[in-house]
Amino acid sequence: MNDVVIRALRFTDDVQAMRAFLETLGLRSRIESESGIWIDMVAGRGMIALHDAARSDTGGEPGQTRLTFEADDIDELLERLVAAGFEEVSIFDEAFGRVLTAKGPDGAGLWIDERHKDLYGYKLHDAQPDTRWSVTPVLAVSDQAGWERLLETLGGDNPELARFRPAGGPEVQIELTTTESLDEVAERLAATGYRAEHVDGGLAVVDPDGQTLRVRG
Repeated sequence: MNDVVIRALRFTDDVQAMRAFLETLGLRSRIESESGIWIDMVAGRGMIALHDAARSDTGGEPGQTRLTFEADDIDELLERLVAAGFEEVSIFDEAFGRVLTAKGPDGAGLWIDERHKDLYGYKLHDAQPDTRWSVTPVLAVSDQAGWERLLETLGGDNPELARFRPAGGPEVQIELTTTESLDEVAERLAATGYRAEHVDGGLAVVDPDGQTLRVRG
C-alpha cells in the first residue's frame, strides 16, 4: 500500500517557536534538517511541515500555509494520477529528495515529496504520534468536486481530513482536530503563554506567526 499523507506546509520566521507551539498542542517532531531550515511534525493522522521563510526558494511568506503531501512511492503515484486524468504530472530531484508535481484543481500546483530514505543532513526523532490528534487543513477552493476527486485518487485518510470553504482569503489554513479534552488543551496552552478562546465547539488561538489556528473537538 502506497501511503500518501496530507501535509500542511507552513512558512515561518521562527521555526523553533512554531515547533514548540505545535508540540504543546500535541504534535511530535519527526525529522529536522541539521541547518534548522525544516522540521516535519506528525499527528495521529496528517502532518505539518515548518520551513524557514527567509530561506525559501519558492517565495513562501511568513505565516503562509500551502497544501503538500508525502508518499512512499511517487513512481506508482504518478501512474495513478495520469490514469485518473490529471495533467502536467512529473517527477524531479531536489537536494532533499524526489518530488512529484502535477496540475491540481483550480489550476493549483500539486507537490508530493517522496518519503525520506537518505537522511544525510537530517536528524530523525523517535516520534510517537498522539493518536488523539489529526491535521485537518481548511482549503479555500472553487472546484470542490475536483479537490474531492484528487483526494480520493490519493487515497488513505486524505478525503476525511481536508475541509473546504469558498475561495477567497488564505488558500490553506491550519486546523487540528482532537478527541482530547478542549479544556485540558486550553490549560496547557495558557501555561505556555497562549490564550485560547472557546468558539463554535472548538478553540481558536493565535500562533507564533500571528495566524489564528482552530482546534476542533
